[in-house]
Amino acid sequence: MALSARRDQRPPVSTDTTTADVPGVSSASGAASGVSPGTDRAPRGLMPLLMLGNTAMFTLYIGVGGVLLPLQIEHIDKADKVAMLGLVSGVSAVFATLFNPVAGALSDRSGRRNPWILGGGLAAVGAMALLGGVQTVLLVAIAWCIGQAVMNVYQAAITSVVPDRVPLSARGKASAAVGLGMPIGSTLGAVIGSAFADHISTGYLVLGLFVALAGVLFSSLARETPRAAAERGQQVPLKRQFAAFLGALRNHDFRWAFIGRALLVLGYFCVFGYQLYILQDHIDLPSGIEPEGAVAILTPISSAAMAVSTVVGGLLSDRLDRRKLFVGASALISAVALAVPAVSPTWPAMLVFAALNGLGFGCFMAVDNALVSMILPSADDAARDLGVLNMAQAGPQILAPFVASVIVSVCGGSGGGGYTALFVVGAALSVLGALAVRPIRGVR
Repeated sequence: MALSARRDQRPPVSTDTTTADVPGVSSASGAASGVSPGTDRAPRGLMPLLMLGNTAMFTLYIGVGGVLLPLQIEHIDKADKVAMLGLVSGVSAVFATLFNPVAGALSDRSGRRNPWILGGGLAAVGAMALLGGVQTVLLVAIAWCIGQAVMNVYQAAITSVVPDRVPLSARGKASAAVGLGMPIGSTLGAVIGSAFADHISTGYLVLGLFVALAGVLFSSLARETPRAAAERGQQVPLKRQFAAFLGALRNHDFRWAFIGRALLVLGYFCVFGYQLYILQDHIDLPSGIEPEGAVAILTPISSAAMAVSTVVGGLLSDRLDRRKLFVGASALISAVALAVPAVSPTWPAMLVFAALNGLGFGCFMAVDNALVSMILPSADDAARDLGVLNMAQAGPQILAPFVASVIVSVCGGSGGGGYTALFVVGAALSVLGALAVRPIRGVR
């Protein structure tokens, strides 16, 4: 039977084998962590703080990954920039995959999120300063690995705030607030990255300082009540907590949510990571528009569409009590968006791509976050399980650069055919991501 966010305040309890089967690891109870039974509102002021915290995070991710890092690598090794970007992005994403669930488990164990948000935010300043000061591909890879590690400490904690402190009936609104961080952050990241294209080290530092400021404000203004030792499983050996990570994937619904997100994110990052090079080598830009400037034009278009679909998708999914419909439809829209530049590698086609991709990806992330928060195997281990799910975002980022660099090189390099094939593969993966949500049974 479908779960109604308005009729039932309890997290779903699955009959599948989950982390509840691990002795000492609590399963879902009548109230999710930090949410008082019977409440139907999120804590006052939490929504704008969630939006700010996620905006800062995406500003750094987009500013670094979409503009500054490709430019830095191009300056170091222009001839092999495609392969070198793939190598740096892939290796650093391994750190994202490892640190996200580990940090989530540690914040579960501590019973607090705010200190981890603050610590990760402050550490981002040092990581960005280091990244801006290195001059070889090897050192860039090491520095961005450190950056990915500290940012995923921040991300794991802030991602867990929604299931911790927001009741089920308000999850769509909270997911919309979180989701708005992506379009706003994407725009800011592209603008900041383009503005500092000639001063890369300064651009890195500005991005790190923004995350630190957001961490300070969130941890100062978003009050939290530490969970009791019994609630956070403090008596469970840390080794057993780690062993339970992938146990969450034995849950039927959680597993399919993981697969769907992984496929869509893989398709998205195969193209996103090479957007600057696509504009340099594949798209015939109008006179007077440089590739960095083109990124700064495309990103706000995508972000505006993303903001609209994030809010509308989140609110409608609450009102209609339908999650799978919106997730599947948005993944298909993303597939259509990726197909447009494959058919027509022109500047107008890239503008259409930006708008459609924003609509699809924004709605997907907003509603998928709400869907996932309703099928977590264990309410008391929300951060750990969300850390496992976040591997569906970090893991594809490991594969995407290698997959993309192979496709571009094998199918035509910078001559055009490789990038066309890249768009086609991305569209196919998005379709598969849409189909993956159909087997989920716990929500409609």
